[in-house]
Amino acid sequence: MLKIIERDGYLAPHSLAIDGRYRYFLQKEKELTKNGRQTLSDFASGYLYFGLHKTSTGWIFREWAPNATRIVLIGDFSDWQELPQYELKQLPGGVWEKRMPRKALLHGQHYKMRVYWNGGCGERIPAWASRVVQDEATKIFCGQVWDPQEEYVFKNQKFTPKREPLLIYECHVGMSQEEEKVGTYREFKDNVLPRVAADGYNCIQIMAIQEHPYYGSFGYHVSNFFAPSSRFGTPEELKELIDAAHGMGISVIMDLVHSHAVKNELEGLGMLAGDPAQYFHSNERRIHSAWDSLCFDYGKNEVLHFLLSNCKYWLEEYKFDGFRFDGVTSMIYYSHGLGEAFCGYGDYFNGGQDGDAICYLTLANRLIHQVNPKAITIAEEVSGMPGLAAPIEDGGYGFDYRMAMNVPDYWIKVIKECKDEDWKPSSIFWELTNRRKDEKTISYAESHDQALVGDKTIIFRLVDSDMYWHFSRNDDTATVTRGVALHKMIRLITIATINGGYLNFMGNEFGHPEWIDFPREGNGWSHKYARRQWSLVDSPDYYYSPLGAFDKGMTKLIGNVKNFQDRPVREIWHNDGDQVLAFSRRDLIFVFNFNPTKSFTDYGLLVPEGDYSIVLNSDDKEYAGYGQVDNSQVHFTQYDKLYARQKKGWLQLYLPARTAIVLKKNRHIKKK
Repeated sequence: MLKIIERDGYLAPHSLAIDGRYRYFLQKEKELTKNGRQTLSDFASGYLYFGLHKTSTGWIFREWAPNATRIVLIGDFSDWQELPQYELKQLPGGVWEKRMPRKALLHGQHYKMRVYWNGGCGERIPAWASRVVQDEATKIFCGQVWDPQEEYVFKNQKFTPKREPLLIYECHVGMSQEEEKVGTYREFKDNVLPRVAADGYNCIQIMAIQEHPYYGSFGYHVSNFFAPSSRFGTPEELKELIDAAHGMGISVIMDLVHSHAVKNELEGLGMLAGDPAQYFHSNERRIHSAWDSLCFDYGKNEVLHFLLSNCKYWLEEYKFDGFRFDGVTSMIYYSHGLGEAFCGYGDYFNGGQDGDAICYLTLANRLIHQVNPKAITIAEEVSGMPGLAAPIEDGGYGFDYRMAMNVPDYWIKVIKECKDEDWKPSSIFWELTNRRKDEKTISYAESHDQALVGDKTIIFRLVDSDMYWHFSRNDDTATVTRGVALHKMIRLITIATINGGYLNFMGNEFGHPEWIDFPREGNGWSHKYARRQWSLVDSPDYYYSPLGAFDKGMTKLIGNVKNFQDRPVREIWHNDGDQVLAFSRRDLIFVFNFNPTKSFTDYGLLVPEGDYSIVLNSDDKEYAGYGQVDNSQVHFTQYDKLYARQKKGWLQLYLPARTAIVLKKNRHIKKK
């Protein structure tokens, strides 16, 4: 019996389905590795064969286009005309090839394929193109010959991600600058990476790396899977960014989009050689109704080859440390999860699951950890599918972590629907700790999703329009005071209850104002809301600065505790009437008073006997609090003979309203 079933008896009625998907994976892995004669990594090396490559004698170009009848390379080198010396030769298996002398192509030249098929033809960007650029005047995308005089040499050849715990800073290069423009890899390296390091995060999760025609898609409508977006700079500048991050001890994971592809035929894969089903489904499953994009056919070995090679490519060529797989729910259900409630285990094993997609994700995790055993993989999955972040051998998908997508939804619900006096600590604690014990999660209060136009960040929900008129430290309101206090408490309790890692989206740590709205026709192609206003957090005049300082104190506290995520979360006390919650993680005690009006004097908590010091206090003046708690005071437990055998005593604390404090038990080394 597979271990995920042993660990969870409720999965036993579905053992045939779980065992079946595991056996299907083993069968497919055996097929792709030719019964073990090669590794999965060997199989996933298509990027070394296909595409444009420089050789010792010249150039070689290959493309898989089984439906094509003729292919010619056109570009600057041919004045965009068809010339016989650039016509490809057909090989077995739908492969097309052209060998050329070195002088045939020059660095920086633009090119495309002119592809012919029965009944038509079209200009296409090669599927394996590793450099794609957009003409500023015509807005047309083309492949670009990329052959710099010097290849980038990584300074940090050996890097091990820190994940004890994993603290992720989700970011977008283009909107990471304050100017109203598209930011660059180099600007991010110089200006943002130092902030990330100083704030205590040990990982960045970069969005929108794979080339995408529409900037406003946030990078989720990918056209060119092997090309880093050229709107941010060159491949070397991206490598330099990653190398610099590693030098700061920061790992770099990519927001990887393998759940769908852009429909655009001129830029993407949709009709590469006249066959709409070359990479995608041919029936009603081809179009994703909600995203208006194309759905990969994971049942084809050629598609597996393409996508698995893509995973390996980013790991090997750019030294990414792993991936956050986007849209996993959409991949693993025929319905894409749309209209599904997922109320019980039966909903996960009712025949509505795409076995080919599940197999691909399992293969991808096997491959990624084969290429780099220290790599990080995270699944963005909303249904709660069991086994997602369980080891493959146990019957799982093999992800290292799964996103705790219930948490931000819960915070939105509480803020929108509950009066302050109705916030129940018992409910908060249950929601933040209710997860599968055998799977690691990435907890977060909010991500980029909540920051997009049409939604609201936590600070915006709490403060609303007062952010525009009363966020100065000299001009606050009751609304601002409340919002600032709760913003700190929400983030602290979310990170304090992690069992794997924590994520924050760029700028949200200091309550960045307003929403994200990329340039589009509806806003006059403005970049005003597609940027980060760092000057706000740098100024002591506004509340952004103390919010940023609190986030830094919070991440530094958690990040400096080795394997904090593995420490048991033990509830000490909750009282929904008082709105007080306390829990421990070994020698750290977290205490939250969510009460909007009541402060408590000598509030008793039964804890291991000893003396405790405050190590973080949301009411500190440094964090825009009132400074009502004396942080220098050492708190001694009071003896109670009823609990003496348990070696516990009463810790009596002053708990101001809307305040969170963290205490650490002091260690005393006995002299011999």
